[in-house]
Amino acid sequence: MESWSVDQVCSWLRQRNLGELVSKFREEEVSGAALLALNDRMVQQLVKKIGHQAVLMDLINKYKQQKHGLQSFTYVCEAGSPTLPEISGENLKLCPTRCRTCSYTLPNFPYDVRMVLGEKKYPDHSMRIRMVDCLQADMTKYLAGSLYPNSQQYNVVVGALMQAYPFLNEDGNGFLVWKRALKDRFKYVRRAIEDDEQVLKNKCKFGHRKGQSRKSSCAENKPYDVKVHKEEEPAYLDDAMNVHINWLKEEYMKTLRNWKEVNNKMNATLQIRRKMICDKTPLKDILRLFPFLRCPYQLFREFQLLTHMDVYQKTVKILEIYSESILSLYLVKNNPINTMLQENLKCNTEENILKHMKTTAACLLLPDVFGDDPSLFAAVNEEVKVLTPVLEVKNPFNVNSCRFALYVEKQEVAQLSDCTTALAALVAAFHVFNIQCPSRIQRTLKFLVSQIFEMNIPQAFPPGRGKRGLEIPKHPSIC
Repeated sequence: MESWSVDQVCSWLRQRNLGELVSKFREEEVSGAALLALNDRMVQQLVKKIGHQAVLMDLINKYKQQKHGLQSFTYVCEAGSPTLPEISGENLKLCPTRCRTCSYTLPNFPYDVRMVLGEKKYPDHSMRIRMVDCLQADMTKYLAGSLYPNSQQYNVVVGALMQAYPFLNEDGNGFLVWKRALKDRFKYVRRAIEDDEQVLKNKCKFGHRKGQSRKSSCAENKPYDVKVHKEEEPAYLDDAMNVHINWLKEEYMKTLRNWKEVNNKMNATLQIRRKMICDKTPLKDILRLFPFLRCPYQLFREFQLLTHMDVYQKTVKILEIYSESILSLYLVKNNPINTMLQENLKCNTEENILKHMKTTAACLLLPDVFGDDPSLFAAVNEEVKVLTPVLEVKNPFNVNSCRFALYVEKQEVAQLSDCTTALAALVAAFHVFNIQCPSRIQRTLKFLVSQIFEMNIPQAFPPGRGKRGLEIPKHPSIC
């Protein structure tokens, strides 16, 4: 497939009942190599219908799995050392602690990532996320599904990455940066421990948290007298709906997911999900039953099902149009975000990085432009303190360690790849979870919503008017 021409790709699409995509693929000159390099975001831009997006990504992923597989975790010590045992669920031991000469066979990264690494170029933020995803999936498979690698296993994997691509460690901190990214990825996908019977017994015996004194009511009970209180599903969920929900919860825990079937199940459960949200079911229960709402793609898809609007594509267009104008406004000249941006612009010359930084700054400056409260929009290098949907942003202008996350009710809902995805997720969260917009951030969100729901976005950013910033068109509340 890598050597296919554009015509061969079009023929392949027709054979897979995707003939509607042929004209667009010809227009964009998508060859076999380009086809394998497509990621979720590219597919969303290239293919309009969600059903076609799911089918196309499923076909590409299946081809990659059949061709490459996931051959990893082959550990071989240097000469003179015995061959290490195969890693499995029962045997998770690697080399002895003193052995620091182990090698690790890296997984096959996506085609476009391999091309960039082959040219000895440092991958951009989105590519680094995909590389970490590959490493995490590979480690999980050969740890028999375990999501708890030990420190030595992290060291072996990241060491192999640094050895294969030394330029990833040019500043001397590459090892620690990649190790932290890999650990954070495992932390994100790790399943929360359920309150099963044994856990409840231990809580009564040793206290709920470390350092917490034992509750008297528990101390009086013997371990075998403890009653397990299982979380009950809402009474109005019938058997058929429970089948869908249980499937979604099980599929969410998998590394390789059947996205086409996920979309079907989310469609089938939409009505009951909306009823629960309108009935003010606690957010933790919504996310427990429908964990895929933690995935940005599904959050955007839910928004599209409700509004028939592609919130991500609209957000991309908004930032493309307004970023430069926002940064040129006098009222943000001395803003700390703008000051940080100017300092970081001096340290970088790569065009893509500079564009990423400017877009990030424009996004974070939006509430200041409209005279709103920035703390209700994003917590930049700070702890999240509000209950309404808000972004957590760490090191926004550091391409190696920047982090974006969506928080609702002070709990992390989703990790996000960049500021555009983060801004789209913030807007979608208010609508999907039916949350009232705080008055101190209302002007900013009304502006964004007015642009998302209007077909013709103006081509120029209006000039600043007074201390309140920009005047925005009247638009009904987003809630």
